[in-house]
Amino acid sequence: MTGSINDALALIKRGAEEILLEDELVERLKEGRPLRIKAGFDPTAPDLHLGHTVLINKLKQFQDLGHEILFLIGDFTGLIGDPTGKNQTRKPLTPEQVAENAKTYEEQIFKILDREKTQIVFNSSWLEELGAAGMIQLAAKHTVARMLERDDFSKRFKGEQPIAIHEFLYPLIQGYDSVALKADVELGGTDQKFNLLMGRELQKADGQRPQTVVMMPLLEGLDGVQKMSKSLGNYIGVGDSPSEMYGKLMQISDDLMWRYFELLSFRSNEDIDSYKAQIAGGVNPREIKVKLAEEIVVRFHGEDAVKDAHKGAGNKFAWGDTPDDMPGCTLVADDDGGVPIISAARESGIVASASAAKGMLKQGAIRVDGESITDPGFKLKPGATYVCQAGKKKFARVTVTN
Repeated sequence: MTGSINDALALIKRGAEEILLEDELVERLKEGRPLRIKAGFDPTAPDLHLGHTVLINKLKQFQDLGHEILFLIGDFTGLIGDPTGKNQTRKPLTPEQVAENAKTYEEQIFKILDREKTQIVFNSSWLEELGAAGMIQLAAKHTVARMLERDDFSKRFKGEQPIAIHEFLYPLIQGYDSVALKADVELGGTDQKFNLLMGRELQKADGQRPQTVVMMPLLEGLDGVQKMSKSLGNYIGVGDSPSEMYGKLMQISDDLMWRYFELLSFRSNEDIDSYKAQIAGGVNPREIKVKLAEEIVVRFHGEDAVKDAHKGAGNKFAWGDTPDDMPGCTLVADDDGGVPIISAARESGIVASASAAKGMLKQGAIRVDGESITDPGFKLKPGATYVCQAGKKKFARVTVTN
């Protein structure tokens, strides 16, 4: 390979979990033509969080390498609902909901991608033309036995949970999208492997050269454990205010910071290696975390927003007084959906007893993420990590799970 292809491959592989097949990708890169890069997003929610942008960031890297970007909005597949990872049949969205969500996606993705160099395509444009006869022909290309090899379908079948027939159509339709677009490369999360490989199979059946699949990991949320999700409350929304976005990014652990640099930052590998060396040499990790938070805020809100983000987040989180090497613990939410502040304070070790916690609450001396807590009924909600403080010197990072 030439040096330029080596450099391109290194950028493409950054953060990627798996490439199928890498040698095929190399052969395509050697051809020296713009490749057709596809990534699909079903508009099943009105907005995106940073977990969704992992794929969009990879699209941007391909775009910067001169390739053709096909941002697929699954307005047709969104009506079905992706069954991946679900233990029950999803409630379908209405066409009106899908259309409204799709508009929001278009607005948000161009915070990252170059509008002039991005093709937005909707799979309804070819799937509606496919018709009933075409759908039957498509369904004939796969078997129920193969569908049941999927982990989620297999678990539901064994557990006697219902699987609707239309759910079997979803992977076929996603694969057919690749046929319709003549994709060279498709990007997707690791949870999409079955669907992504379906595209290869259907392209082969159609006489096309099968696409290369680049699978990206699912980004961990603020708790550093579970994938970023609105339902878990551990997310950073693309539409969050600058101060909220900045504050949440400053909340992540020092270890998780490197994961976010790898998957969310456009800084070079050399820059990131330099940051690691600086910390090894004694630089406070918080100083490096500021660089990450500023980069993300600028991306979605512009240069002018950073100053206000610092101020707003500082008022809420008081990060300047927070040590970086505080102890941590994980607590399980109670049946009412949280961990009482008194229990959290005692079990995290920032107070010696429940009675001590009650006394400090009355004094306003217990803080959560910099905010003074006086209500003994206050609860830490699951799906997030909190900095808990008692007095001036006792700190703990508390992660709450279900």
